Amino acid sequence: MRKELAIAAAARYFSAEAPAIPFASGAGAGEKGKDTLGRRLLKLIYPKRSAVVVLRKWAEEGKSIQKYQLSRVVRELRKYKRFKHALEICEWMRTQNDIKLLPGDYALHLDLIAKVRGLASAEKFFEDLPERMKGQSTSSALLHTYAQNNLPMKAESLMKEMSVNGLLRCSLPYNHMMSLYLSRGELEKIPKVVEELKRNTSPNEVTYNLWLRSYAVKDDAEGAEKVFLEMRTRKIAADWVTYSTMASIYIKANLLEKAKEALKKMEMKVTRKERSGYCSLLSLHASLSNRDEVDRIWNKMKSLFRKMSDFEYKCMLSSLTKLDDIKEAENIYSEWESMSGTGDSRVPNILLAFYTKNGMMEKAESFHEHTIQVGIKPCYTTWEILAMGYLNKKNMGKVLDCLEKGFSSLEKWEPNKVLVQAVFTKLEKLADIEGAERFLVMLRNAGYVTTEIYNSLLRTYAKAGKMPLIISERMETDNVQPNEETQRLIKLTSRYCVGSVSTLIS
Repeated sequence: MRKELAIAAAARYFSAEAPAIPFASGAGAGEKGKDTLGRRLLKLIYPKRSAVVVLRKWAEEGKSIQKYQLSRVVRELRKYKRFKHALEICEWMRTQNDIKLLPGDYALHLDLIAKVRGLASAEKFFEDLPERMKGQSTSSALLHTYAQNNLPMKAESLMKEMSVNGLLRCSLPYNHMMSLYLSRGELEKIPKVVEELKRNTSPNEVTYNLWLRSYAVKDDAEGAEKVFLEMRTRKIAADWVTYSTMASIYIKANLLEKAKEALKKMEMKVTRKERSGYCSLLSLHASLSNRDEVDRIWNKMKSLFRKMSDFEYKCMLSSLTKLDDIKEAENIYSEWESMSGTGDSRVPNILLAFYTKNGMMEKAESFHEHTIQVGIKPCYTTWEILAMGYLNKKNMGKVLDCLEKGFSSLEKWEPNKVLVQAVFTKLEKLADIEGAERFLVMLRNAGYVTTEIYNSLLRTYAKAGKMPLIISERMETDNVQPNEETQRLIKLTSRYCVGSVSTLIS
């Protein structure tokens, strides 16, 4: 009954009937599966529940526990980002005398410690390992942790140490370094890594995929084709990621026939086990404005999988909005809202962004109210999307209201300089000194005040022909240093009469 009401509500909102979704069925549906240790451990959805308790209970029931079973469960939990329970199993295994652990087990353990307890704990774990276990596997795991934490100096130092100890015998460490440099935009360092890799070992498909990504960032189709040709010459099989990257490069270079050919080969490589490949196909076909192919891939996905994930709905909605088919996007959204139950605000944010970018603020407002009514909690991005929509309409009061709610939804705001500049630029054009002062207070409360922010405030006062109160004192309190532009603006605004916004100054 509850599901039927949800479907009806979503359909009423969009004034279009949501597509009917058949209930998933299959062999053995509703029958209780065989009780196994793996099933019990995988049922531990909530982090507060303990995997160790499950293991002890299983042992108390007189049932055997095999290492291969636990290793499989740990990898499954890690795949679904349930790191705490995976770590608990690893730690329990270390206490069992009859379970012999190998370097690969310790490497996985280190990776989980880094994810659950942080870098320092992972480093301590590595230091405390027996020397015989500080080999290629565990060193590569630590290197991966450094790459994940964007620590190039530590990563480069460890690479040198691994080289001295003869531990660079496979492509994995080099692939970690390529990933690190890609994430940092240090593309010039990648050819040197590849060159060193080829001297010591052989590249694999991951190496080539990372290398191709560096050419994708540079929009260098010719360079990418040379790398792809080398890959084929070495008889290294391309996977769906390879063809996805090549298709993306060709689309950007407007080599559309080559892009279509790459997508055909990509689809042949995607399997049920690699669901994310289908999302990539949706997005790339949308970039080619190929609506028929988007529909075909989506229908193929629904025939292959019992239930679509939130991520897959997001991909389809992004593809449809990219194609400007908002009506079908609304239908797909209604389907998600009635079927999912996760309340993930990132899904409706895609429609919200479409409405605001296209100046449909009344639609955006009513849709936002609808999502709140059905229990979806807005996240920071929701408020930022609405703020940018109001900014385009020059409704600065609502811009600041939305940003204030957005800031309050976060423990710590990561400053968005582009957003701050856009808001102040509009406030300056409108000579809105009250809005500028209010925005300054909001930014101060969020822990972000700079010289340029004060200069923006001063320019707003100058546009309004008003003088701000105690500006130098406020900058000193905020520990912000004036520059030449600040001094010029203070001198300029000192000729005007005082602006009446003293109640906002704190």
